[in-house]
Amino acid sequence: MSKTDRGLRRLAAGTLLVAFDGATAPEWLLRELGEGLGGVTLFGFNVRDHAQLAGLTATLRAAGDPVVSLDEEGGDVTRLAYHAGSPYPGNAALGAVDDAELTERVYRAIGAELAACGVTLDMAPDADVNTAEDNPVIGTRSFGADADLVARHTVAAVRGLQAAGVAACVKHFPGHGATTVDSHLAVPVVDASMALLRERELVPFRAAIEAGARSVMTAHVAVPALTGSQPATLSPEALTGLLRGELGYDGVVITDALDMKAVSDGVGLVGGAVRSLAAGSDLLCLGPTPGYDDIRRIIAGIVAAVEDGTLPVARLEEAAARVAELRAWTGRPRPPVAREPGIGLEAARRAVKLVGAVPPASPAAGPLVVELDTPPTIAVGEVPWGLSPLLPAGDTLRVRPAEADADALVRQAAGRSLVVVLKDAHRHPESRALVSELVARRPDAVVVEMGLPVWRPECAAYIATYGASRASAAAAMELLSLQLLTA
Repeated sequence: MSKTDRGLRRLAAGTLLVAFDGATAPEWLLRELGEGLGGVTLFGFNVRDHAQLAGLTATLRAAGDPVVSLDEEGGDVTRLAYHAGSPYPGNAALGAVDDAELTERVYRAIGAELAACGVTLDMAPDADVNTAEDNPVIGTRSFGADADLVARHTVAAVRGLQAAGVAACVKHFPGHGATTVDSHLAVPVVDASMALLRERELVPFRAAIEAGARSVMTAHVAVPALTGSQPATLSPEALTGLLRGELGYDGVVITDALDMKAVSDGVGLVGGAVRSLAAGSDLLCLGPTPGYDDIRRIIAGIVAAVEDGTLPVARLEEAAARVAELRAWTGRPRPPVAREPGIGLEAARRAVKLVGAVPPASPAAGPLVVELDTPPTIAVGEVPWGLSPLLPAGDTLRVRPAEADADALVRQAAGRSLVVVLKDAHRHPESRALVSELVARRPDAVVVEMGLPVWRPECAAYIATYGASRASAAAAMELLSLQLLTA
């Protein structure tokens, strides 16, 4: 391979953020980092604990100069605490409190943890204005349904993360909040005029850009008024015309994972990579599905597109320059940010809402906690949630709503308080039906909603946590006067 060929391959490889299995870096990844690979995206299965993650990122940096990224939003979406649940409430809880200073403190604490572990870019905050209650993928990941509220908290989150030296990645441009389809599975459509888009979806992104956000993530959503039928990730009108042109953004543009079906089922991994780069993206995120063979094919496809004139080499050079500037910013020496122990629980306590009054517990026995199993979204994964992780074994039941017997549960709770825990009941008719049966038989029951509090049954007490983090569960348990097994 000639020097020119090697240089072109290096430029192509430099656009990729790849994933890998396991808690240690495979040899192919270390080799490719030495050949200019852009960096990595880490998932929960890559993280055992903070010490292991710090060792992993040190190994990656020794092999090259990678961007080390992950999705640490707090709340439901966590990678640092994937196996236990986040110690920080998520955006819906912070939006419910509506204290921008608190949001900045929470994100500064998240940033401090990430920086200590060697992570340089956080794919957060979520700046989507969640106007669709039935949104299957955003929900509690959003600060709320009001554009101005979302904007001020997005800015606070960006400031908090970047004060710790971790680049923020504001997502999902130009907005995923008005959708009822998960882009992991298909192409969602945002049927909004450009005027509405500017008044609603774009408000937080404009504010984040003015606040100095180091990166922005694209959404695999189609906006007919802007992108036609294609997702924004592949649209020059969205990325070059709107984001670069109208909004004046000159930082790094990162795609959402190209192996999501909204892109991969339409144009494939290679086609998606080439078209997104041509549209104006700088870093191409790959989720856990593509293997090393796929990664090599993507690199080869980008090289071929340059060679046949489909993709200008100047576009790759522009992307490389932006990513180099990002690396220089994250590599700048900074004094460490002071930790703020307990900020997550403080924020969760301020967010939790109680309607009604919690009945006094039975002196003879503790409450029976019935948790309604809810299928996890792909973005969240199998993160533990509910009260059960914080309670002794034997005090909780996890049931599938469609299969549960309400009469049997009521009999089991005889002589005890009954606490029913659920998540996003408004999106799951089986959950609503079971809870309605339970509270009809036990009107003294307490219902704890750990998703969006859209639907509320008639019950003695209703607790809304605005998210299913470990911190939010602890705050709910304090209202219930339950003794935590562990904080």
